[in-house]
Amino acid sequence: MNLVIVESPAKAKTINKYLGSDYKVVASFGHIRDLPPKDGSVDPDQDFLMIWEVDGRSEKHVKEIMKEVKGAERVFLATDPDREGEAISWHVREVLEQRKALKGVEVKRVTFNEITKNAVLEAMANPRELNREMVDAYLARRALDYLVGFTLSPVLWRKLPGSRSAGRVQSVALRLVCEREAEIEVFRAQEYWSVVAEMTTKAGDKFNASLTQLDGKKLGKMDLKDQAAAARAVAAIEAGQGRYAVAELEKKTVKRHPQPPFTTSTLQQEASRKLGFSASRTMQVAQRLYEGVDIGGETQGLITYMRTDGVQISREAVGAARGLIGRDYGDKYVPEVPRAYSTKAKNAQEAHEAVRPTDLFRRPKDVARTLEPDQLKLYELIWKRTVASQMESALLDQTAADITTPDRTVTLRATGSIVAFDGFLTLYQESRDEPAEDDESRLLPPMAKGDAMGLGTVTPNQHFTQPPPRYSEASLVKKLEELGIGRPSTYASILQVLQDRDYVRLDKRRFVPEDRGRMVTAFLSNFFERYVQYNFTAELENQLDDISGGRIDYKQVLRDFWNHFHSAIDGTKDLTITQVLDALDADLGPHFFPETEDGKNPRACPTCGTGRLGLKLGRNGGFIGCSNYPECRYTRPLAVPTDGDGAEGGLPDGGTRELGRDPGTGLPVTVRKGPYGYYIQLGEAVSKEEKPKRVSLPKGVSPGDIELERALALLSLPREIGSDPESGEPVTAGIGRFGPYVKRGATYVNIPKDEDVLSIGMNRAMDLLATKKGSAAKAVGAHPKSGKPITLHKGRFGPYVQHDGVRANLKKDMDADSVSIEQAVELLDAKGPAKGAKGKKTAAKKAPAKKAAANGEEKTAVAKKPAAKKAAAKKAPAKKPAAKKAAPKKTAAADDGQSPPWKAD
Repeated sequence: MNLVIVESPAKAKTINKYLGSDYKVVASFGHIRDLPPKDGSVDPDQDFLMIWEVDGRSEKHVKEIMKEVKGAERVFLATDPDREGEAISWHVREVLEQRKALKGVEVKRVTFNEITKNAVLEAMANPRELNREMVDAYLARRALDYLVGFTLSPVLWRKLPGSRSAGRVQSVALRLVCEREAEIEVFRAQEYWSVVAEMTTKAGDKFNASLTQLDGKKLGKMDLKDQAAAARAVAAIEAGQGRYAVAELEKKTVKRHPQPPFTTSTLQQEASRKLGFSASRTMQVAQRLYEGVDIGGETQGLITYMRTDGVQISREAVGAARGLIGRDYGDKYVPEVPRAYSTKAKNAQEAHEAVRPTDLFRRPKDVARTLEPDQLKLYELIWKRTVASQMESALLDQTAADITTPDRTVTLRATGSIVAFDGFLTLYQESRDEPAEDDESRLLPPMAKGDAMGLGTVTPNQHFTQPPPRYSEASLVKKLEELGIGRPSTYASILQVLQDRDYVRLDKRRFVPEDRGRMVTAFLSNFFERYVQYNFTAELENQLDDISGGRIDYKQVLRDFWNHFHSAIDGTKDLTITQVLDALDADLGPHFFPETEDGKNPRACPTCGTGRLGLKLGRNGGFIGCSNYPECRYTRPLAVPTDGDGAEGGLPDGGTRELGRDPGTGLPVTVRKGPYGYYIQLGEAVSKEEKPKRVSLPKGVSPGDIELERALALLSLPREIGSDPESGEPVTAGIGRFGPYVKRGATYVNIPKDEDVLSIGMNRAMDLLATKKGSAAKAVGAHPKSGKPITLHKGRFGPYVQHDGVRANLKKDMDADSVSIEQAVELLDAKGPAKGAKGKKTAAKKAPAKKAAANGEEKTAVAKKPAAKKAAAKKAPAKKPAAKKAAPKKTAAADDGQSPPWKAD
């Protein structure tokens, strides 16, 4: 019997159908072991000895694999064809060897770029050995990520309260977002004008022409600086009435070529632009298309491997594309010579084909009934891009006409273009991150050199320069790729980690740095500048490529990195919080306290008038506060005050605005700024025990605009709307910790942002409560062992699956709408047996210590529950003072891994 080991159950299910009865396919569920998230897992003092651990969930899968290995003559490691796949196979072989499960068993490695029957059978017929160089590159990357994450993150925790973690690549990506935000904050819009004139041919056809030369000189974009300059230009144009003629006429035909097939990063970019998918969502859907879906009763992989930086496709695929194009679109859409592409990206390995359909004749409409909506959208995108990449270029006829007076005092230019032959544009056109400034997709009327032109309306247009746009997921991925930072498989996880750490947030699909992220970037830029430099991170990627190519020893790369990095860490031991604040204040001060037009001191405290505003550090991160604390308690978030907005959202004294008096009590009603936002208060605090009535200001309500009547209505909340017609329970509306809500009994439902808590009626309240009640369980499928149903629910802390009394939350990278039965079973199994399961848990016996591998590079341990006695401390990469008390456990996982979306942990 032959055993085939892959990383996911979906892939195992597909491949199992292609192989005969002599083969058994099992899944490892991703990596079966990893570096435990604690100090000492990588020990530089022992030549970077790496301690690997098989956790509880993975141990179950290892035992399954070992059971199947018994009696097998050969084991084929068939994980993905990249470095991460090679590493998974290496871990499987190492663990099986250490447990003496491979005696007399031949172990081979097989790879395939697509999960189709032909590709799988061909790979099985041509097995190879594990690629040690690729494994070494993985070990180097994993060690680097660990050393940065578990050595630098504790420095952040000590020196910069509120920080979460630092990562080798994530910190550089965060720097990009923060620097772009800094550019936006210091940007000052400049006014400029343009002038457009309506022209008329002899035949009466009208078109627009723009002013390009005035007084015989070429106009730059910013030359007409104000309305007066634009008015002078308008007068000059109108003075030439009756004397305009075509002085120059240029016609040319240009070619527009198709884009190459998708790499991982370009797929993420286009899916973001065209489909609105996040990078993580794109990779989740692509993974399922790659691993296979049921087509007519047979499981088929629909696309090639989706983690790649190559743009080339196989000759067979090129031939299939050309045949399809000729048949469906005509021979004129087939170029004479097949198109060949090569990547322009830095550090590109081009080890695999571009992302393409496994069968180009399997059109999107042919699989529409089989695929889920998101799968169909992504498959159609990949199919169109691949086919279009082999189509003929589009031809555009472009015309440019210069229209002037005989003395050439004024010159106007009209441009236009028309698609003479659509070529690949008939199928696909790449989207842009930002719209083009000039739209030349218009046709000019017939004209010839010397033709007289009539002048119509002349219109001046006011413009303002725009700041650079914030990064979208697509543009940030593009920038990272241009700089050679990270790898195709890391981009999705990097962007997700930045959001999970609350370093950035997405606002209208654009990344905005949070104050915590800005502080971390400023700290790293001041004290660890070398390690957040773009060229340094890109050079490390080059070295990883050299390791993979066998050109350099990975231990040497680690030694060179650690010698400098450890010195930088040691240099921060005596760093005080005051020194950190001074450095951050100097770095971020110009952005948070820009010079004012009236010359006033931007750092003057608006409350006490004598204090100096500066950066402060609190338990939850940074903020701006007054130097006269605690006498003056003025604070504001880390933000640049905008014109007309005041230092505190329109509050005249920076903290309190009186709206009037409550008619019932005579107490003052004020709007104030607190640590959690703006709120309305009735009266003043008499003592710590007797606090005045307060209510949060709803989002969208300006503290500078709210009036007394509305404030009193908010203070009267909660209000009773009516009674439930069935139960008779009162239905109320109010504002709570999580915003406006309606309530019946113990059931709370948030009121949508665009609805008013003061005016919501009974019918709408019942609709919202019915929605809450109706968010019933969704069937996922029957459990393969018990046969009982597995259901999907929406809970307070997110979606979860439930089976026989056991609940398991979905992971953050999982999509609740497309969770599979395999994923649900895996999550539930990790939570433990169902309530009805018999037997008691047996205490885990202490696992015997494993001997280090012969090459001295790694050790393996099976994860176990913490022992009652204190274990001997392992040597940490960076020395730390002994802790007197057990501190709350912090995990600073290396955040730049290349884990696939379905990874078990």
